Amino acid sequence: MKKIQTLISYTVIILLAVFARLTPHAPNFAPIGGLALFSGSHFKKKIALLIPITAMFLSDIFLGFHKTIPFVYLSFIIIALIGGLIKTNKWQSLLKASLVSSILFFLITNFGVWATGTMYQKNLSGLMQSYVMGLPFFRNTLLSDLFYSFSFFYGYRFLSNINFKRLLARLNI
Repeated sequence: MKKIQTLISYTVIILLAVFARLTPHAPNFAPIGGLALFSGSHFKKKIALLIPITAMFLSDIFLGFHKTIPFVYLSFIIIALIGGLIKTNKWQSLLKASLVSSILFFLITNFGVWATGTMYQKNLSGLMQSYVMGLPFFRNTLLSDLFYSFSFFYGYRFLSNINFKRLLARLNI
């Protein structure tokens, strides 16, 4: 029974992230960074890496695949590993991890745009230009990582403190 509950929990988390990615939202305002941090912090390493990647893959089936996907997926794997380093439930630790994750995502994915695309010259100047052109998207990445990281961590804490059996009994369900 415990394994079924765990599987259902993983599935619900993944499907919520897929749904959030597929609903209209501002560019780069997506839940996967926060999900990766949360997964890394709360699940065993193998599952922690699979949850954000599975959510990405399922939503990418509908959104489309592109040349920079390996860089995007690599970013989320690293972010999940960063989540595994969060040893305290203090909001300051989560804030730092979220900020570092946003910066790494920005650096890795914009490097991917530069490396795989034809928009920028293949020199240091072209790489710097790709980072400058990516700055408007960084703001949304930063805001979404903060929003979703805190939502996942504190939402989980809130929900784990609810005694659902007692609640259902009170509601006569």
